[in-house]
Amino acid sequence: MASPKEGFLTDEQREVLKIASQNADILSSSPKSPTGLSSLLPEHNNNKGGRTASGSNTVRHVRRSHSGKLVRVKKDGGGGKGTWGKLLDTGSVVQLDRNDPNYDSGEEPYQLMGAIVSSPLDDYKKAVVPIIEEYFTAGEVEQAASDLKDLGLDEFHPYFIKKLISMAMDKHAKEKEMASVLLSALYADVITASQISQGFIILLESAEDLAVDVLDAVDVLALFIARAVVDDIIPPAFLNRAKKVLPENSKGLRVVETAEKSYLSAPHHAELVERKWGGSTHLTVEEVKKKISDLLKEYVQNRDTAEACQCIRELGVPFFHHEVVKRALTLAMETKSSQSDIFKLLKEAAEEGLISSSQMIKGFSRLAESLDDLTLDVPSAKAIFQQFLPEAISEGWLDPSFRPSDSSRDSEDVEEEKKRRYKEESLTIIHEYFLSDDISELIRSLEDLASPQYNPIFIKKLITLAMDRKNREKEMASILLSALGMEFLSSDDIVNGFIMLLESAEDTALDILDASNELALFLARAVIDDVLVPLNLDEIGNKLPPNCSGSVTVCMARSLVSARHAGERLLRCWGGGTGWAIEDAKDKITKLLEEFESGGDVGEACQCIRDLAMPFFNHEVVKKALVMAMEKQNDRILDLLQECFLEGLITLNQMAKGFSRVKDGLDDLALDIPDAREKFALYVERAKQNGWLLSSFALVPSDGPPPV
Repeated sequence: MASPKEGFLTDEQREVLKIASQNADILSSSPKSPTGLSSLLPEHNNNKGGRTASGSNTVRHVRRSHSGKLVRVKKDGGGGKGTWGKLLDTGSVVQLDRNDPNYDSGEEPYQLMGAIVSSPLDDYKKAVVPIIEEYFTAGEVEQAASDLKDLGLDEFHPYFIKKLISMAMDKHAKEKEMASVLLSALYADVITASQISQGFIILLESAEDLAVDVLDAVDVLALFIARAVVDDIIPPAFLNRAKKVLPENSKGLRVVETAEKSYLSAPHHAELVERKWGGSTHLTVEEVKKKISDLLKEYVQNRDTAEACQCIRELGVPFFHHEVVKRALTLAMETKSSQSDIFKLLKEAAEEGLISSSQMIKGFSRLAESLDDLTLDVPSAKAIFQQFLPEAISEGWLDPSFRPSDSSRDSEDVEEEKKRRYKEESLTIIHEYFLSDDISELIRSLEDLASPQYNPIFIKKLITLAMDRKNREKEMASILLSALGMEFLSSDDIVNGFIMLLESAEDTALDILDASNELALFLARAVIDDVLVPLNLDEIGNKLPPNCSGSVTVCMARSLVSARHAGERLLRCWGGGTGWAIEDAKDKITKLLEEFESGGDVGEACQCIRDLAMPFFNHEVVKKALVMAMEKQNDRILDLLQECFLEGLITLNQMAKGFSRVKDGLDDLALDIPDAREKFALYVERAKQNGWLLSSFALVPSDGPPPV
């Protein structure tokens, strides 16, 4: 029985319906096809008898155009003249005549047109170009900052740094200066510190491309980086971080090295960098800082708040008012009598809207970050700062949301994280050294860490690891300390490292039963290897609590050093091993110097020193050469030092260390060589004239001038 939807159909119509159902999927998949049976059989719904208006049993075929109209299609002349084609003809193409008076453009098939879709980053890069060009033309810092904020794409600000500097590089000194001033203005308020660092990294990575258009790109980029360091918008540590991420021999790496060596290492580098782009129409950051200091000093003297506010306003640098806040608070700390006047000025400036809330917070934040340095001049700086806060907040000129304690805690967390990472990396370096016995590679690894403040931690880790290993590693640790010596570690680093070790001696003894004796041997061996002097043992002992385990260890070390044949016994304390390299080297140095003094060849002597393959121990060559020249009254030995220096065989550091060791032992030498001081003074003068020693080298120990 037919379903209700079929109505009363003839057998022929049912057969047609069956065929239509089988082809439903094909028909529905075409946008030009009818979407249902009702479209295929339009007249059927109006003729329940199943016949067309003309009385025939044919079903009229239609298609729906994109305009929604039904278009009747004639197919292959099926059905004869005047009919609508064969049933279910779906493959026909309707040709529309645009000249037809009844032509409807809506019946034309759709055509998909390709279009380029731009990303937000591309839009940002295009949008900042007119902002930068307008800034270079008008010089309006506030307008540029406002336009940048209005973009609402803060996450792309590192690319603004790149675009700004790359555009300034191809312009005059005025635009370069303006770019640096703008970066300093946007720092923290618009662009975060991390974004500025990231922007400079992107810039360094594209140095190769920039050099194609700007011939002196390396030097100009180096100056921009140096200026950013001087202006306190990137930290000096940025240079070391950049070196780690830039490929070797890249122009970006050359930029960092140029900034470090040519600009930031020069005397008075801040003034040099600030005035490098002289002739700018804008005040440099350094000039603004000086003007701020002058107006604050004048205000403290005359206490005229209105005049001081007017001077701040006339500076025309609202983006730099945080410097006013920082310097004013610093002055209040240094001169307590001016505190109330300073607070009055800052309150007045805040109430007038002269110094914005964000600039006030930024000034307090910068002061909080520099408290550690400030305590060197004002010991109670941290306590005074904590007193400033509640008063400033209660008077309403500092936002209550400011939380310096959180900032301090964050700073401490960052410091702890850096220290933790350093410990992990130093452990890896020490393990690799114990495997490879490569001192040069270890020194390079330590230089890459760029954390000299943690050198005592490295010493503690080195000796602690060595104590838990075999004699070979203990000997290697002592050799390494001697190698690092003055070449990499200062005497303070070594002393502090041993103090840290001895302070934790009781904890170390829980894991290493013989820790106290082992530490005593390491201390004594350091004295024998000239890493420490005997007086350092007293210095270390005085910094430890009396009667503690560490103090007992220091006493044991003194006994070991003062015993007969202490040198020979301590050099063999780890059973020989690689430690004999030092003693052998000393013997070989003595023999080669004696051979040279008796008429040997300079080139051969240099080759012997080179064959020792212990560049970290060349200070011993210097020491023995100077002493032998005094004893033998033969200054020809100094010609060997001259040649070694010219060939780069003995470095300035090694030369200075050798002279320093002789200087420290002049009192003992004078017992055997009465004119030792006069001779040494002549040797120092000769070394300075020939460039072996820096002119800053002290001629004699601090206990008095040499006899003339």
